[in-house]
Amino acid sequence: MQVLTIDTEYVRPRMDASHLLVAAGRAAFVDTGTFFSVPHLLAALAATGLSTEAVDYIFLTHIHLDHAGGVGRLADALPRAAVVVHPRGAPHLADPSKLIAATKAVYGDSVFERLYGQLSPVAASRLIAAEDGRSFVLGSERLEFIHTPGHALHHGCFVDRAGGAAFTGDTFGISYRELDTAAGEFIFPTTTPTQFDPAQLHASIDRVLATGPRLVYLTHYGPVRATPRLGADLHADIDAFVAIARSSASMPERPSAIAQGLWAHLSRRLDAHGFRGGEAERHAVLDGDVRLNAAGLDAWLARGA
Repeated sequence: MQVLTIDTEYVRPRMDASHLLVAAGRAAFVDTGTFFSVPHLLAALAATGLSTEAVDYIFLTHIHLDHAGGVGRLADALPRAAVVVHPRGAPHLADPSKLIAATKAVYGDSVFERLYGQLSPVAASRLIAAEDGRSFVLGSERLEFIHTPGHALHHGCFVDRAGGAAFTGDTFGISYRELDTAAGEFIFPTTTPTQFDPAQLHASIDRVLATGPRLVYLTHYGPVRATPRLGADLHADIDAFVAIARSSASMPERPSAIAQGLWAHLSRRLDAHGFRGGEAERHAVLDGDVRLNAAGLDAWLARGA
């Protein structure tokens, strides 16, 4: 199976990806980026020589808008494609009003419009609510949907067991290419609002690793290869993030205190990883994720963790 990583051009270059899968003349996308990303996805499809009629599936790891905001617009352009998502996510694609309201509550109307544009509904007849373990045939290949909560209750990954590949959305963390060094890829977990659960995320990472992937394709960003080491790094960081949150639990400015702790932890890890970039370079790459991760950990504490 051929896999193309497409920059969705969300926020900054090489932050957010969609993956185009091609097998025996048939195609599928994994995650879509936002409304504004769809022309980039269609251009990548055209560059393969395949028509829009060749796309059988749009696979969504979950419905957060950097992963699924463009699904309605993309589905409109792909007449044969079914949209595959966990059953918890499917109703919000058919009627995205609650998803829009929740996102605007976090970001505000103006930021929502700038980052995400429009959210178009997907016809219920085109939605497949995929239960854990369901398989999908793409050309000559088979992909399995596995339920992987921890980042979100409705999160799932798509696994090509025969090809040794897994498409993991946010479950297997974030690894930006700007942070690669001679020691390899640098990775860290994503604990963004509102459903972070450390025990579930530990279990989901182990479940991905148990499929034996040689390549893991991340939405943030692209393929990574040293999967056993990266999995161990993710497990260690989940525990470190939880410890930072708990140590900040009684502080008056708790989200800010958590963010400061996360920044210091990740910066120490980057030093140990051999990253030579200075503070400005690190802030440019990490600040958005640190802020969102801190908010997710704060919400986790507020739920009585």
